[in-house]
Amino acid sequence: VQLQASGGVLVQSGGSLRLSCASSRRTSSNNGMGWFRRAPGKEREFVVAVDWNGIRTTYADSVKGRFTISRDRAGSTVYLQMNDLRPEDTAVYYCAASRTSVGGTSERGYQYWGSGALVTVSS
Repeated sequence: VQLQASGGVLVQSGGSLRLSCASSRRTSSNNGMGWFRRAPGKEREFVVAVDWNGIRTTYADSVKGRFTISRDRAGSTVYLQMNDLRPEDTAVYYCAASRTSVGGTSERGYQYWGSGALVTVSS
């Protein structure tokens, strides 16, 4: 499975941005997907996860109420809608796919990773 994230840009604080992650294989429609991020000088951290059918989602506390994950009907593309962006959201965002129906909040739950999309939020 190859994943390609897109949509990373420079945005002002309070702005919105949507990231997309397209999978190269239809089998990803049966798999859990997630987004992680790595801020400058920090470890990569969990952001949000969605199960295989797009119903169950889990968010990091830092993004609850601001970010929304969704996936298309085919299940092969996952979106991350980010609203009310803050400078502390500045990071490289990675999408990830799991071999199972639910990837969870740990990196260990994901076996396939995209190359990352840089999001910079200016104050």
